[in-house]
Amino acid sequence: MQTDADERPATSANAGLYAVFTAERAALLRFLRARSADPADADDLLQDLWVRIGSASPGPVGNARAYLFRMANNLALDARRARGRAMTRDRGWLAAEGVDEALPEMRADPAPDAEALLMQQQELRLLHEAIAALPAGAGRALRLHRIEGLAQAEVAQIMGISRSGVEKHLVVALRHLRRILPPMVNADC
Repeated sequence: MQTDADERPATSANAGLYAVFTAERAALLRFLRARSADPADADDLLQDLWVRIGSASPGPVGNARAYLFRMANNLALDARRARGRAMTRDRGWLAAEGVDEALPEMRADPAPDAEALLMQQQELRLLHEAIAALPAGAGRALRLHRIEGLAQAEVAQIMGISRSGVEKHLVVALRHLRRILPPMVNADC
């Protein structure tokens, strides 16, 4: 970040602070980096300091360099306190959700990994293909009973057959699926 006093219109009260800021910019940045967890945070704090000089109305300042370093230190402390409050709040949310006390960045991502997601998609495609290959009556009985969650008596009424006919269709469907689908999918049949 290149700054100099000509980039920002200086009021008479702040012109001296801008001049000292420009002269002490490198030292202020080192000071903030020593107090920040991340160099990018130090750059942000330095930018905040620049903005605050413009909004400050300090009156006469005896030692402008000390005043700027005090402002920089206060900004670093405020940022540290804000991070602490955020961490406390996040841990509170995690505790309310029943998650262990591990730091969020140390916990495993609850989303399935790409490989597991791909395997699930492949299994779902195989299942759809296997159900589509079922005989018409067996496929309809399976969809109504297992997918839509209807009781066998309701399926029998919808299909216009007896309950034992529905059971026979389901047996045919399940045998067909067990024979066609790989063992990892069959575990759920």
